[in-house]
Amino acid sequence: MKRMLLFTLLALALPMAAFADQVDFSSSGGTLKGCNSGLTLTGSEVISVTGFGGGGQITGSNLGTLSFSTGAFISTTGNVSTFQGGGSFTITGNGTGGLPNGIIFSGKFTGPVTIALVNASQNEWVIAGGISGTWFNGQTYSGGTSQNFFFTGKNGWWGTATFGSGNTLVGTVPEPGTLALLGTGLVGLAGLLQHKFRT
Repeated sequence: MKRMLLFTLLALALPMAAFADQVDFSSSGGTLKGCNSGLTLTGSEVISVTGFGGGGQITGSNLGTLSFSTGAFISTTGNVSTFQGGGSFTITGNGTGGLPNGIIFSGKFTGPVTIALVNASQNEWVIAGGISGTWFNGQTYSGGTSQNFFFTGKNGWWGTATFGSGNTLVGTVPEPGTLALLGTGLVGLAGLLQHKFRT
């Protein structure tokens, strides 16, 4: 019985480990605009990518671009303002260092997006929200990861501010049905192995 439990746990853990790849994109510069209809970032350059294709760090002055837009403004509580999800989230590459030339990731915010004041003396804010979308190769990503952006501006998030730097973590996670199918297959394999060990 203990052996079957071990095989079952292994079968459930393997799909999660197999799809735990994450790619970390760092960006810098660009223009952030904020108004009642939402936040929009344009012209931010990707300057570092770690983990793409299972590789190490790729750096350069301009590896591509990162842009996004959120849904409309919802409310402000204290130093935190909230926006609706949706909008768009796009990372493009220029073919440098093994990155694709064109769209690398295209998606949207999956839920509310927050912008919070983290350093009042420098008027520094952090934008965070989960994203979902599609990689350049058609693989989908969904939930569980947030993006953090840091910028300074003179009027808070209202109006236009120069974007300082940002970090986006994107994981390659298959659809839940794919995980379930793989997990079920591995449980069946564990059962066969247990039967073989008994005979």
